[in-house]
Amino acid sequence: MHTTAIPDLSRIILFRELLLLTACVDIGLQETQKIQFLVQGDIKTLYQQIREGNFRAIARAITIVENGLQGHEELLLMLSENRRARVVGITGPPGAGKSTLVNALLSHWLKENKKIAVIAVDPSSPFNYGALLGDRIRMSEYYTNPNIFIRSLASRGALGGLSSRIIEITDVIREAPFDIILVETVGVGQSEVEIAGLADCTVVTLVPEAGDEVQTLKAGIMEIANIFVVNKADRDGAEGLYRNLRIMAHERANGGVETPVLSTVATAGTGIPDVAAEITAWLSGLDALPAKRLHLLSEKCWQLIQASRMRDVSMSELSSKLSQALAQPGFNLYAFVRQYLK
Repeated sequence: MHTTAIPDLSRIILFRELLLLTACVDIGLQETQKIQFLVQGDIKTLYQQIREGNFRAIARAITIVENGLQGHEELLLMLSENRRARVVGITGPPGAGKSTLVNALLSHWLKENKKIAVIAVDPSSPFNYGALLGDRIRMSEYYTNPNIFIRSLASRGALGGLSSRIIEITDVIREAPFDIILVETVGVGQSEVEIAGLADCTVVTLVPEAGDEVQTLKAGIMEIANIFVVNKADRDGAEGLYRNLRIMAHERANGGVETPVLSTVATAGTGIPDVAAEITAWLSGLDALPAKRLHLLSEKCWQLIQASRMRDVSMSELSSKLSQALAQPGFNLYAFVRQYLK
């Protein structure tokens, strides 16, 4: 009996370690579950390992922070604001080729010996709120590269195309010795504007098929771009979209500075050096724009405070109580909401 039990126990321990230590598994805990997850080792030791660039430690820390597990607040309070890594947001409508653009940028920066982290926010699984892992599949060629760390996060229904803990997770990764952190959003449309409150540089990716949508996108996602990229520029309509974006960029020029508009064919690597150069130029000038830095920090503070105050509001519990309230005569939505504002 004992000889057969030992291999079974080993497999259980191995599975637990994979969940805890690797960047290749998302646990997807239910928001309402109160699970005490095993946090191995001291948080201070974990923090030091993050600063040393230990990928297993970074993956473990992300799991702790993403799920609000024991030790996450202690870890966040250790973080410094003096970190070198810059955050670049890659956003745009679905089908714009964001993952392909990320792949091409990774290939380009690896040639410059840069160390890069990628946070790919995937749509949530409807069953356990874990990431569907689509972006990690597309980036599989970089799994074993020691200069690239890749992690998928579940959006968990967040409206902005980002994970609900994306700010905290990004700050944890910034503590590690990366040069650039790429954040790729789900691609849900105009609500992705919240990426502007997270990223030092926001790249809005569009494709020729979006040409007719540019006017409707004006008031939303188009406002947040530091750089426009017309991807799949070898398709019909690409030149027209490029011209329209250049006109818009000229009309919106701030202080005579127009938002760069670039064309790429990411699958072939065409135009990627130009995109990388524009990103570098924007990031280099960021320290000379204290108002921009203040805006970013203000946005982050606002989102963190909002998330904290909503932490005790469960959507399932809210729906249940709302269902009961609707059955009562004289239901008033604002009276119902008021009880949560006390």
